[in-house]
Amino acid sequence: MKRSTLGRAAVPAAIVLSLGLSSCAANEPPAGGGGESSSSGSSSAAALTGTLNGAGSSAQQAAQQAWQVGIQTSAPDLTVNYDPQGSGAGRTQFLSGAVQFAGSDAYLKADELTEAQQRCNGGTAIDIPNYVSPIAIAYNLEGVEDLKLSPQVIAQIFDGKITTWNDPAIAELNAGVSLPATAINPVHRADESGTTANFTDYLSKASGGAWSYEPGQEWPAQGGEAAQGTSGVVAAIGATAGSIGYADESQAKDLGHVQVQVGDAFVGPTAEAAAAALDEATPASGRPQGDIALDVNRTPTNTSAYPVILVSYLIGCTSYADAADAANVKGYFTYVTSEEGQQAAADAAGSAPISDSLRQQITTSLELIK
Repeated sequence: MKRSTLGRAAVPAAIVLSLGLSSCAANEPPAGGGGESSSSGSSSAAALTGTLNGAGSSAQQAAQQAWQVGIQTSAPDLTVNYDPQGSGAGRTQFLSGAVQFAGSDAYLKADELTEAQQRCNGGTAIDIPNYVSPIAIAYNLEGVEDLKLSPQVIAQIFDGKITTWNDPAIAELNAGVSLPATAINPVHRADESGTTANFTDYLSKASGGAWSYEPGQEWPAQGGEAAQGTSGVVAAIGATAGSIGYADESQAKDLGHVQVQVGDAFVGPTAEAAAAALDEATPASGRPQGDIALDVNRTPTNTSAYPVILVSYLIGCTSYADAADAANVKGYFTYVTSEEGQQAAADAAGSAPISDSLRQQITTSLELIK
């Protein structure tokens, strides 16, 4: 099977995303720097103290682990805990007040923004993009190192309409490849997931009608195998020959990766290709002041772009009842989106660092947190 690796690329003028990672363990010592870009953040970060709790996206564990360690260089008295229980669960925890921030692979919906006003002490919740990553369409098919699929065929596979790997529709896209008659086992997320929201958004917008379901964070189609969290999906694909599923590329490196058809080209999940797709993203409409939510173009004009990407966010309040919570959230968000924080994520997860122009926009938004 083909193992692809993410390159290192700076995301153009658009956005990069999210947080996400691993366990609620206490932080360990150094590795990354802190602050707004190293100048303004250092002295203020040193004053951060106590415990900051977050929950959400399971997709970016390697990046979150790096951030949890890196923040201690500039804020040794701050402990950051993060429970990767999934984007939907993380937003629920945040809105209930159980955690100070959430990581989510989908930005807050209108009803969640309304609900957040009470949780946010009369302020609003804001989405801060901090991590961008390709979603690999990962497969386990012995002897097949290069697999090319169109959006239409991908949609039919996950809808249970194409059921064997030697189906003529797959064979036509993979001339010269020996495809077995193995049954296809499509694997999807069992939990409410921002990765699912992004993947179904891609299927809905790019498949030319082959996918008849609305995009959403809950898997809509019948059949296939359900697995909990990103790690569960990756494990399920690896456990059964003939499986195919979707997961953040950083956690699916040991599986084969589909090359997705974009125009006349086929593009794999790399940081450079994700950045090219992000370049065509547009600001979401109707958002509150300081919120930076992006809508991804799933049918990019650039044939070097990989449109199955995950734009992930840190979600916090503009107003906290506890001044220490406000300072810790602002300090942590500042570190994560700093050059040092973004490089730490790139080194750990292969993500693409956010652009300077996006960082400036984020800095303005973070000033709203009180």
